[in-house]
Amino acid sequence: MPTPKLPSGVHVFERGWLSANNILFIDGNETLMVDSGYCTHAAQTLALVEGLLGQRPLDALVNTHLHSDHCGGNAALQARYPGLRTMIPPGHARQVAQWDAVALTYVPTGQRCPRFKFDRTLQPGTQLRFGSADWQVHAAAGHDPHSVVFFEPASKTLISADALWENGFGVVFPELEGADAFAEVAATLDMIERLDPKIVIPGHGRVFAYTPEILARARSRLDSFAANPSRHAHHAVKVLLKFKLLETQRQSFEAFAQWAMATTYITQIRERFFADIPLRSWIDQLCAELVAAGVAQMDGADILNA
Repeated sequence: MPTPKLPSGVHVFERGWLSANNILFIDGNETLMVDSGYCTHAAQTLALVEGLLGQRPLDALVNTHLHSDHCGGNAALQARYPGLRTMIPPGHARQVAQWDAVALTYVPTGQRCPRFKFDRTLQPGTQLRFGSADWQVHAAAGHDPHSVVFFEPASKTLISADALWENGFGVVFPELEGADAFAEVAATLDMIERLDPKIVIPGHGRVFAYTPEILARARSRLDSFAANPSRHAHHAVKVLLKFKLLETQRQSFEAFAQWAMATTYITQIRERFFADIPLRSWIDQLCAELVAAGVAQMDGADILNA
């Protein structure tokens, strides 16, 4: 299926899965970007923005949520564009202001995010000017309890972040922490169905045309996770391991395993869902599954991203 035509002045930088997609608006009185990628890709993020803007400044930066792959480039963009205004969802505003890297999950997940500042919070139920159009701000709890998505009703374009991908949605992190968040994912999918978008710009993957079948696939995936939460937890840990491989690309397997066993989020998931399996055996098993799936490789004593 061909990529649907985006509204005028909207440019999407489709990134690899380590960095969320960036959406850059260049029409209107101000330039604006949604999400900034992971910190190790910051130089590439800057090059992409500068390549499109030239000598124009980036005026505003908006984050759909504060996972490291969506806001890890904030600090670099703020350093490059001193007048940049940054807007974030309200749920973690205090933690950002105080820079609590534990509450923001960067320390527990073993991920990195350089400290950044923000100027205001995004309020669901309001509108913001992105380029030459007004975009609605909608709460989209589930994957992250504080996430928002953006919808432009004239073109029926949805910036869905990790609430909806072409083949599912992001890991439901609150469920891994003991919260009941599968119902919030369902509510967010219901909200998207009511919006009835034509074009979806996801947090990861290509821009796609929305169809009821895409939403049905997401609901089916959600139902399977809700029926078997340990299946979701198993998937989530493999996502965290793959994310680290995307960052390191190559690492000794022993160092990689030691990182995993020292990562709080991973050990807490094991204690909650897989306590009967020894930690090292569990990590070895998960890595073997990544290799069997073709998303990792072993080269002697090293594990590689594939």
